[in-house]
Amino acid sequence: MTEQTLRALKRYTGSCHCGAIRFEIDTDLAELTTCNCSICRKKNALMVKVHESRFTLLAGAESLTEYQFHTQTAHHFFCKTCGIYPFHRKRSTPDHFGINVYCLDNFDPTGIPVRATRGAEMP
Repeated sequence: MTEQTLRALKRYTGSCHCGAIRFEIDTDLAELTTCNCSICRKKNALMVKVHESRFTLLAGAESLTEYQFHTQTAHHFFCKTCGIYPFHRKRSTPDHFGINVYCLDNFDPTGIPVRATRGAEMP
């Protein structure tokens, strides 16, 4: 990672609705993604991809519950109390998290490019 890349990163904090789960990420927010797989269509999240080294769970490990389906590769995490989906470990890049940007504190996604991914077409 170059010094220029490090300078472009910004730290964001986030949480589930009830606040039991708290996390922080470092990202440049180059793009956001949507996904058309069966679970993403239903949860309708807008996500940013973050390498696991740029993700820190600050609180609430005991409040997380996990859901897996199909290939059992992706790990979707939800709050046991409020049911909110704050993040998941990605199937296509398991060393990355997909972060639900709507869980970030004081964050406005306006103006950030959104790329539609085609999860439903994955084998």
